[in-house]
Amino acid sequence: METKVLPADQEGIAAAVKLLEAGEVVAFPTETVYGLGGTASRVDSIQAIFAAKGRPSTDPLILHLPDPDLARAVADGWVASPLPEAALVLAKIFWPGPLTLILQRGSGVHPEMTAKLETVAVRCPSHPAARKLLKSFGSPLAAPSANRFGRISPTDAAAVLQELGGRIPLILDGGPCSVGLESTVINLIKPIPEILRPGGITMEQISATLGRRPTLRSGFLQKEESQTVSSKKIGMDASREK
Repeated sequence: METKVLPADQEGIAAAVKLLEAGEVVAFPTETVYGLGGTASRVDSIQAIFAAKGRPSTDPLILHLPDPDLARAVADGWVASPLPEAALVLAKIFWPGPLTLILQRGSGVHPEMTAKLETVAVRCPSHPAARKLLKSFGSPLAAPSANRFGRISPTDAAAVLQELGGRIPLILDGGPCSVGLESTVINLIKPIPEILRPGGITMEQISATLGRRPTLRSGFLQKEESQTVSSKKIGMDASREK
């Protein structure tokens, strides 16, 4: 398979949307790391993500929303109601941005995307190219980091090409990621919010917003999700396996 690299402009995004509508997957920039996106409601797209990454289907994917309004996500069937008050507060302050919320899965999410769990990880990215892609496509994307499973998350298009060249049809080049660190993941299913993965939003920011300190799960940090790489570093560091 030939992997094209196109600028994340109007023409490139149009090409990406066409591929996504056909059930293909594309790599695109976010403010955290580059993501590998596919249609969240199509099992063939979800399976294509797992295949391209060599990722076990027991590892859930993150749902990237085109709109920061959680109420709309509920109305569209991506997230189940009722929403925790903490989710509404955090989304209002930190979305669009590098924060992922664990909530109850809605009926519109294919079970394969969540490893058949009843929860779903959702976020709304702030990168302009990601926002334009999601808006143009008109539907959420399932998107883990755009690298082979167990390797370091890429923060520029060249690193994605080295990781997934020949495995995916298109990479949108939106330049280096501004945050360069994965999103913070917080579980809002439990009575006390629990941070599953530190990232672009700090514990202190979350504590100040909620008026209480979340718990921090120990032993959670996975190599794939805790390391990032640009094309300048990939040759040196990408051999680290999960």
